[in-house]
Amino acid sequence: METLKSGAAAGTCTDLIFFPIDTIKTRLQAKGGFFLNGGYKGIYRGLGSAIIASAPSASLFFVTYDTLKLKLTPLVKQNFQNQQLGMVLTHMFSASCGEIAACMVRVPAEVIKQRTQTSINSNSSSFNTFKSILSNRNKESLIKGFYRGWGTTILREIPFTMIQFPLYEYLKMKWKNLNKSNIDNPIQGAICGSIAGGIAAALTTPLDVLKTRIMLHENRISLIKLINNIVKEEGFKVFFNGIGPRTLWISTGGAIFLGVYEFINSNLKTK
Repeated sequence: METLKSGAAAGTCTDLIFFPIDTIKTRLQAKGGFFLNGGYKGIYRGLGSAIIASAPSASLFFVTYDTLKLKLTPLVKQNFQNQQLGMVLTHMFSASCGEIAACMVRVPAEVIKQRTQTSINSNSSSFNTFKSILSNRNKESLIKGFYRGWGTTILREIPFTMIQFPLYEYLKMKWKNLNKSNIDNPIQGAICGSIAGGIAAALTTPLDVLKTRIMLHENRISLIKLINNIVKEEGFKVFFNGIGPRTLWISTGGAIFLGVYEFINSNLKTK
């Protein structure tokens, strides 16, 4: 229950504070560029879908991550000669499963959010986008409509989380060793989360660009065809569009996300 509440609070706080940076990043990555997709106007468009999904998706992630980490850690200690490697693999696997669970909620919200963010209609809202997707899809393809980009989201999230969380746990462990303390604290979580998130965000920006383009594409398109079209029409540089806002958002957001998580989790456990 502590993990559920902590994850929900952490996800909601992060999305509320950094939503404008996410909008800028999305518009930079969309075909046509920043100004063609809305510029600085309506910077909070799509916030509704993000807020609705942030608490359950973050909770799903942390419940899955913490549960698997708790179950696998004793097995690693019993069966791995190289304990450090075993723990890295544990964190990678646990975080990857956590992201897959979170994406059950996150992907439909991302589709709605990003289409709303890049709409040039001043009356655009998350609810209107939701209704538009419903009206344009028949019942057989409704899931495909809301889960457009599921594969590329997973393709982005798993490498991201396999970099972020082992690095996050490693930095926390080093911090504890330096201070000779076994206690997790919010400042530690914030700083370690910021460093780990920023590095992971920068390295996975090309995958984020592909995810954005697939979600915004009018028709379903294969990943290979999309890559070929982007390279032919816009060149390789486009794969790093939005790297600045993405790295800033996730680095600073990681500080709040993991800092809030550690703070609430530790306080709930002491009650």
